[in-house]
Amino acid sequence: MADLIRVKPDAAPGDVVEALERDGAVIIEGFADEATMEGLRADLGPHLEASDYCESGYDGHRTRRVSSLFARTAHLTPVVTHPLYLGPARTILQRPVPIWIGRSRIEMTPNIHISATQAIQIDPGQGKQPLHREDTLYLRPHPGPTIRLQLMLAMTDFTAENGATLVIPGSHHWDDERAPRYSESIPAEMPAGSALVFAGGVYHCGGRNDTDRPRVGLTLSLDVANLRQEENQYIAVPREAVLAYPEEVRRLLGYDRCPPGVGWFELQDPHLVLEHDGIDQARAAADRMGLRASREAAGAARETVTT
Repeated sequence: MADLIRVKPDAAPGDVVEALERDGAVIIEGFADEATMEGLRADLGPHLEASDYCESGYDGHRTRRVSSLFARTAHLTPVVTHPLYLGPARTILQRPVPIWIGRSRIEMTPNIHISATQAIQIDPGQGKQPLHREDTLYLRPHPGPTIRLQLMLAMTDFTAENGATLVIPGSHHWDDERAPRYSESIPAEMPAGSALVFAGGVYHCGGRNDTDRPRVGLTLSLDVANLRQEENQYIAVPREAVLAYPEEVRRLLGYDRCPPGVGWFELQDPHLVLEHDGIDQARAAADRMGLRASREAAGAARETVTT
């Protein structure tokens, strides 16, 4: 079986998009620099070591998982905004959707947002996870448009022996009646600092760790923003931690409005809540924006009538 396509950090985003649309997965070598990796390990390693093993067999009885990552580290900005992740995500997920409003046909393009985050440590003795699709969460039919693009950053080397993520290339094109088999999967072997990017409809799973050392990965997902986030980022990440991120990441965390209007605050951009000290001040600002918009609309209507 052919290996996954591998690209360098300086690859063209279009090449990544092409591989994702065809195979559903691609490995980006040298995805994160050493400073980012050191920061992530320093921040998240203690949380993993302090966490208990998962209770469900699906999550792994010899697997440790830590969520709310944007609240636990300040080193995720170069990960989520990497041009070979965020760029292809915008290309693949943010595609115009035609809608009718009365007799007018218009196109709306959704935003994207961060949906789920986890650091995952597969310890020795952990078996294979069941094969699954990430977008099954939304009970959507396959094949169909991609609604999620997942990233798995290797925090340690990923090998076939230590539990590298198993992927079935092309399985995002399958319908929902075809069951996946382990024999169809290949391990996403890659050195620490590299990343596996894959479509939400691709069958995959954590592999079996037959070594004497843990395999650690960091995963996060970008979804179309008209879907509810898998991990509730508003609760997971305190306001002060959100404010420490650049505006692009704040909006990816969910403080944004998705066309045609999902997620608004007082009919305005919810980023207002972060731009003001309190909810009352944000609401007053939203009211002023709404009043100004109403006046502008009324002025435009009068101008149309007079001309």
